[in-house]
Amino acid sequence: MSEALQTFIQTNQPIIEQKLSTLIKEINAPETLKEAMEYSLQAGGKRIRPLYTLAVLEELNINSEDAATVASTIEMIHTYSLIHDDLPAMDDDDLRRGKPTNHVVFGEALAILAGDGLLTLAFGILARLPDLTAIQKIELIDRLSYAAGAEGMVGGQVLDILGEGKSLTLDELEKVHINKTGALLSFSILAGGIIANASEEIMKALQTYAFHIGLAFQIQDDILDIEGTSEQLGKTAGKDVLSEKNTYPSILTLDGAKEQLQKQYESAVVALEEVNMHKGILVEFANYITKRSN
Repeated sequence: MSEALQTFIQTNQPIIEQKLSTLIKEINAPETLKEAMEYSLQAGGKRIRPLYTLAVLEELNINSEDAATVASTIEMIHTYSLIHDDLPAMDDDDLRRGKPTNHVVFGEALAILAGDGLLTLAFGILARLPDLTAIQKIELIDRLSYAAGAEGMVGGQVLDILGEGKSLTLDELEKVHINKTGALLSFSILAGGIIANASEEIMKALQTYAFHIGLAFQIQDDILDIEGTSEQLGKTAGKDVLSEKNTYPSILTLDGAKEQLQKQYESAVVALEEVNMHKGILVEFANYITKRSN
């Protein structure tokens, strides 16, 4: 990780952590539910999605009082998806971010409701943002509902389930991950552009960058499942191989997956070059995503 990116993360990650805690503490809900929601929110994690929103704003030299709040709602949606992914009916995982999963600590019923609570709270927070215009808030809500819902992340999860026990083509696997992983990550990047009232040209470049980075993120995840350890990853390593899941290495071989990772990285950087944004924090993030060890 470069010094510039490390400084950016060290500056902004505590802001996200504090905002997440504050947003949960402010709601009028049963304390047990709030505890379950906050347990998974504060279980660690890289905070790549909310940090990406702030990175776009830094790249565009825009300050916004609402930025950290918008970024935090994205982490709520992401965390809800992880809580539900870990359930016995889904991936049946006991470990997440190096800690017992939500249903292991609170039971399945409360884990489901904690996820539901985070999902619905995020949209209410966006609707009540004090400083953005009504048009900006509607666009954020609209795009997030698409990215997180049946046409995005949830749809991708269903495609992933339907693909179990089958041999997918590369195109079919990419469709799974464009939706399952890429949709929410793309929204994180585009949200920064929406807050900044970025031009159509910049929004198009961000969309292309986000598309390729979303795929790169998943390819590196698949590689790490083979090359990483449970201690590094904070979750069970090697589970994709044991469960015979469709992954980039299983279709392309490990070396082929690494070549595909580099192609996605290069395509993302080229998109930024077209709007002269290829020397800042977004390229640093792309480097980090393709070289990370967890």
